[in-house]
Amino acid sequence: MSGWNLTGRADGAARVAGADDALSVSQAVELAAGALEALPQLVVLGEVTGFRGPNARSGHCYFQIKDDSCAVDCIIWRGSYAKRSFDLRDGMQVHLTGSFNLYKATGRMSFVARSFSLAGEGLLRQQVAALAEKLRREGLMDASRKRHIPVFCTRVAVVTSLSGAVIDDVKRTLRRRNPLVEIVCVGSKVQGEGAPAELIEGLERAAALDPAPDCILLVRGGGSFEDLMTFNDEALARAVAACPVPVVTGIGHEPDNSICDMVSDRRCSTPTAAAESVAPAMGDLVDVLDARERRMATALSGSLRSRVDALDGAQERSARAWRTLIERFELSLAAAAARPCLADPSWMVERRMADLEQTAERLAASTSGFAAKRHRLEMAGARISQQGRALVASRKGELAARAASLDALSPLKVLSRGYSIAYGADGVETSAARFAVGDDVRVRFADGTVSAEVTGVAVDDS
Repeated sequence: MSGWNLTGRADGAARVAGADDALSVSQAVELAAGALEALPQLVVLGEVTGFRGPNARSGHCYFQIKDDSCAVDCIIWRGSYAKRSFDLRDGMQVHLTGSFNLYKATGRMSFVARSFSLAGEGLLRQQVAALAEKLRREGLMDASRKRHIPVFCTRVAVVTSLSGAVIDDVKRTLRRRNPLVEIVCVGSKVQGEGAPAELIEGLERAAALDPAPDCILLVRGGGSFEDLMTFNDEALARAVAACPVPVVTGIGHEPDNSICDMVSDRRCSTPTAAAESVAPAMGDLVDVLDARERRMATALSGSLRSRVDALDGAQERSARAWRTLIERFELSLAAAAARPCLADPSWMVERRMADLEQTAERLAASTSGFAAKRHRLEMAGARISQQGRALVASRKGELAARAASLDALSPLKVLSRGYSIAYGADGVETSAARFAVGDDVRVRFADGTVSAEVTGVAVDDS
């Protein structure tokens, strides 16, 4: 079998193989597999399509690589894909380095790539991906910063080329869906040199309109990846994110996704879809109004029922409260009516008269013993008076004797007999030696005091 080649002839044979030389399927596949393995390692340039991977279980990647006229299945094993510097995606132009392989169970040929790198448009895609990652890290793609766009926009600014079919399509869509929407067109290049700068200026002019639009549509028709590169410009993407008016993008077709789409407040797949998203159809508005009317009617009915139930409950509670109050008043009235003073007003007077008579009787009984007690009181008073006079008389004589003794010993009594008392600086002085010439002296007599100055001192030697 090893003598066969890819032409189906035996080595060195010049004849075509006949029925006797037929191969089994296994032999034919084995022959083809050997021929493929004999091929050298190849570098293949093509576009990635149908990319699937890494497989959740095996980690391998499966896809096709194609050019304008041919496509071939490709496989990248898990170990080779783990060494990648970027992720493969559909549409990338890549160089794949590897060899062909034949899966013998199915006879299916695949190109097994051991390494890959970007080429041509793929390099542009890598640059776009790097810029997208940069802006994502800065937070320009966060859902939290995306602004709310009214469900029904009454004024819409459209930034696009005024010479293409896109603007006509947007106008037609808006008028068809809702003729009440006011459209303001701002012309700008959407492709080629200077297009990003013109689009930035167009956004600024649209945002500066007075009155301001509810939103801005940034749209353009489909094209190649290179045609749409304008909308992957960093300055334009930052202008979209910083625009004071919400921006809705509709760039290219469904698979296309530019950086402007990522940072805008709403991304739509096409210009028509963008126009439809900001102008609900009149029929849809009617349906919405009908639904809201039904919800409002239901809410009002529910609210009315709850209010009626609340009113019925309040009425019932009020009735119970009034019944309780009336029953309480009836009990109070019955208790008052049962009182004797109200049933027979003379009863109170008669009761008071009986009480007064009883009090008079007790008073009379209590005053019957006053005479005897008064006599005993008078006798006791007489005895006390007599004993008091006797006691006072004896004390009076003793007091007179002691007063006479005190009077005899009183210094004033001595002074009345002609004596006097001399006072110096330190008080009473009993010796002439206590004075010196020039000292002040005060002399006390029975009827007064004399102040003088010592002019001479004579001390008695005896």
